[in-house]
Formats: sequence, C-alpha cells, structure tokens
Amino acid sequence: MQLPSILLKALIVCFAYFATMSSSQGVEKGLKSPNIVLIMADDLGYTDLACYGNKWAQTPNIDRLARDGIKFTDGYAASPVCTPTRASIMTGLSPARLKITNHAPGNPNYISKTSGLKGADWTTFLPLETNTLAERLQNSGYRNGFIGKWHLSHIKTNGRFDKSKELSLRPENQGFELNVGGCSYGGPPSFFEPYKIPAITPVKDGDYLPDRLADECIKFIDMDKEGPFFLCWWNYSVHYPIEAPLHLIEKYKQIPGVDNPAYQAMIEGMDMSVGRVIDHIDSSGLAEDTLIIFTSDNGSLFNVNPLRANKGHLYEGGIRVPWIFRWTGKTLKGRVESTPIVSMDLFPTLLGVANTKIEKDYVHDGIDLTSLLVSDKKIERDSLYFHYPNFAFHKKNRLGSAIREGGWKLIYFYDKSESELFDLKSDYIESTNVAAEFPEIATRLKKKLLSWLEESKANLPTKP
Repeated sequence: MQLPSILLKALIVCFAYFATMSSSQGVEKGLKSPNIVLIMADDLGYTDLACYGNKWAQTPNIDRLARDGIKFTDGYAASPVCTPTRASIMTGLSPARLKITNHAPGNPNYISKTSGLKGADWTTFLPLETNTLAERLQNSGYRNGFIGKWHLSHIKTNGRFDKSKELSLRPENQGFELNVGGCSYGGPPSFFEPYKIPAITPVKDGDYLPDRLADECIKFIDMDKEGPFFLCWWNYSVHYPIEAPLHLIEKYKQIPGVDNPAYQAMIEGMDMSVGRVIDHIDSSGLAEDTLIIFTSDNGSLFNVNPLRANKGHLYEGGIRVPWIFRWTGKTLKGRVESTPIVSMDLFPTLLGVANTKIEKDYVHDGIDLTSLLVSDKKIERDSLYFHYPNFAFHKKNRLGSAIREGGWKLIYFYDKSESELFDLKSDYIESTNVAAEFPEIATRLKKKLLSWLEESKANLPTKP
C-alpha cells in the first residue's frame, strides 16, 4: 500500500526529528539559539543598494544593517534565476544536484535557432518529501513563518498546471505554520492591492505590497514570545512589474541622471518596508537575540554596472548579489568580508546557529559560516559551482556551467563546447577572457567542473 504524500512526509519529518535530537549540540558553548529573519529580495542586483555602490536609490535601512553587521563583497546566488536559488536555500543542495535548474515554469520546449540546443530537463517544484530547512528548525523548537514569494510549487499533471497539487506544495506544508503570499507565482500581478495573489487575503485597496508584507512580518514577530522564531521574508520586490508609490517615482524623476525612476523608487520602497521590521525588532528588545540576513535570489533584470550581464547569465551580473548578516553583539560592526559564499551555505549555517546538527549521511553543498560570523576565523572552501543548462525567460543567455576557485572563474558554454576564464582579483567585471593566456588553469578548472557535474548527476542540455 502506498502512503499519501503528506502522511509519508510526516513520517520522514518525525524520523528526522529524532535523528536531529540525538545529535544536537551547541555550536559554541553558551551560544543561545537566536531568532532568525531571512530577508531575500527578488531580482535585486549587486549594485542596487547604496552600500554596494548605487548612487541613486536611497537605502538607509539596509545600509544600516551593513554598518551594524557584516557585508560580503563576494556573495553569490546559487543560480542566475529565482526558483533554483530558493530551492537551494531550503535544502542546502545545489541546483544541479536537485535537478531544479530553471525558473518555473520556464521555457521547456524552446530550441535555440543558433545552436540547436534544447535546455536540460528540470523539476519545477520542491517535492513534498523534502526535509526542508524550515522543518528541521521546526523540529528544534522554532516557530516558523513564511511571507512573500515562494515559487517552489509550480507542478503540472499531464502537461497542465495542477492547482490541487500546487496547494499541497505551499510553505504551510513544508515546515511553516504561517504562509502569507507563498504560492506558485513568480511575480505579483500588481504591487498595489488588489494584488491578485491567491495566498494573500485582501485588506485595503491601494495598499503597497512591501508595506503589507512588513505588517505581516511584525504581526508574526509579536504572535508568540515563547521560544525562537524563523521568519522567511522573501520579498516580491523588486521583480516585474516595476511599480512604486507615485511620490517616490516623482522624487527620482527630479534627480538628474536617473534613467529608470520607477525602479529606483521601487528599491527605496522595499528598503522602507525592511526598515520598519528592523526597527520593530530593535524596539522590542530582540536585537541581540535575532540574526538578520539580507540577500537576493539572483541578479537584476536591468544593468548591474560595472558587472557584466544581468539576470539569467552566468557572468557576475547574474549571480553575484548583496549578502549582509547582522547579529547584534555577535558580529563585528561594519566588517567587510571577501570570503566567497553562496545560497546553499544558509542551510548548514542556520542549522548551526540553531544548535541543530545535520545527519552525517545527508550530502549537501553548503558550508557552515557560523565561525566566520561570530569570530575572525576563516573558513576553508575549495570551489563554488554553478549550473545553468536552461534558457532564461529572455532566451538571450548561453547554456553553461561555471566554477570559481580562489580568484579564478571559468565558464563552460555548451553551445560551442568552449570555456572563458577570468581573473576576478584583477578583473571582477570580466572584461578579458584569459583562457588562451593561462591554458593549464583553464584545462584544470574545466576538468574539475565536469567532474563535479558528473558527481552531482546534473542534467545537461540536449540537441534533439
């Protein structure tokens, strides 16, 4: 007899609970499990915040997080598009290993006219059987809330979107007691109510979505004072449609040199909502008991100057994103850290600070950053790997995989079976391909990348 998916998942979670309880121990003696607030922007580029070089948009609240915590200069999203990055955070697994390599629903039948390549097969949702980060924290006594964009529940049956199955894949069935806004949508039909997002109850016409989600975050924080909480606030901002309050748009129209006033206004609108939640945490006396993380799921839809390319590309503009950690009293104020990190690192890191160990036989692709956050102890990392064998929504990208080892970065493109090599230490804007100048390095990194793809059992593009 085959057990129903939800019952099977409950049994898996119970097993994981006892396995985790038997191996839990403090990350550091006397280190209390903190509240965790994970704020992830959607499509926010590396240079979109003032503290990362944006000379137009005002982002004083997120900038304050950076001043009070750690700002990473070499932080990456797991993928140049959203769904794979989100899945990697929930599992600690790379998109290649997960087989979740493209945004849902993507372009599954598109064949490039120039190369004749069809993107690799991929899964468009996070399976219910997955033992997620949220479920593991829940089993360690955390109260979990999800607010914002999920985009991990787009499932089809016989080629058609299956609404009933989609409901069972939403955050409330993946370890969260509260879900506001999390569904299969990749973006909101509107940033002003009525939002037409099925997982948000209408309140007041005309309300701006970032403000509404900030309200929901504050309600969740105040809901129960007992025990730690895990708040996943995955903003719909600054995803398309590019919409912001008119007074903010008018403000940026008056600034000489701004070529996209609505987008800059949207960034500030998001920052204002983030500020409200940070202020509430601090005024409630929770600052020293709360780890706040801010990042983005991939590069911007627009230019990420001076980085090369943008969303959907394996160049730095598509995958290098802001990363900020603030843990008052634990992280050193104003620290700037150049250690490369990536989305998968959140899985072992958050379980680490929550005093929850991972089963020894669970293979994952992240590194626990806890020691790096609470001390000046460096972590050892061999390489970062990226795999994007699919066409983005714009269909302008080349299908490829990439590796970063130290300051070297190699991108292998499948259309011509060719590699591009960059020395990020001297050329982080990737202006010069030095593969011909350093053939030994290029050959070694390509071999290492292909070996990793084979070990991960990654799906590859095909030529039908």
